Amino acid sequence: MKFHDISMAIHEDMQVWEDSDSKRLNVKRETNAHITESTITMNLHTGTHIDAPLHMINDADTFETIPMNQLIRQVKVLNLQSATDGITRADLQAHPIKKGDFLLFQTKNSFHQDQSFDFQFIYLTEDGADYLIEKDIIGVGIDTLGIERSQQGNPTHRKLFRKQKIILEGLRLAHINPGNYFMVAAPLKMIGTEAAPARVFLFEQDIS
Repeated sequence: MKFHDISMAIHEDMQVWEDSDSKRLNVKRETNAHITESTITMNLHTGTHIDAPLHMINDADTFETIPMNQLIRQVKVLNLQSATDGITRADLQAHPIKKGDFLLFQTKNSFHQDQSFDFQFIYLTEDGADYLIEKDIIGVGIDTLGIERSQQGNPTHRKLFRKQKIILEGLRLAHINPGNYFMVAAPLKMIGTEAAPARVFLFEQDIS
C-alpha cells in the first residue's frame, strides 16, 4: 500500500512562522554514561499542525473537541498553483467541491520549502473561506504555516472556526499529484490547547 508523508521535518533549523526566534524548536540534550535524554521547547504552531477554535476565538473549543474521525478520512488534493496571491472564491469555483469534503490546497507554497519564511505566501482569502462554508466542507489544509496572511481581525480563521471547520497547516505537497486520497492526520493527544502538532499521511487507496 503506497502512502506519502506530507508532514514537515522537525529540527532546530526548520522554517518557522515569520522567521521568529520565539517559534524555533529548542533542544536540550544530556548524556550521562550511556543514557541520552532530550528535552524540547516547541510552539504548538511550529511545523505541521492542526488548529482548534481557541487559537483565534476567546474561550472557544480546545483541541480535544475535534473528532478523530474527521482527521482520518477521505480527502481531495486540489491544484491551486494558479493562485497568485490569495485563494479566492473564483479560484475555488474552478474545482468540484461537495458538501462533506476535506480539501488540501497545493499552491506555489509547496515549491518554497527552504529554511526561510516566505512573507508573501499564498493564503485563503475571506471570500474563499465564505465559499468553503457555503459548500459545507469538513476541513481544509494548506501547504504553508498559516491559512491567512496579514488579514486584520483574522477573518479566514474565525469564520471557519465559527462553523466548526478544521484547519490543518504546514503541509508538504510538492510531491503529491492532485486527486483523492485517504488521510491519516495523527495529532498529539493534547488537552486544553489551541493546537497540536501532527504527523500526516496520504494513502493512495481507500483503507476506510
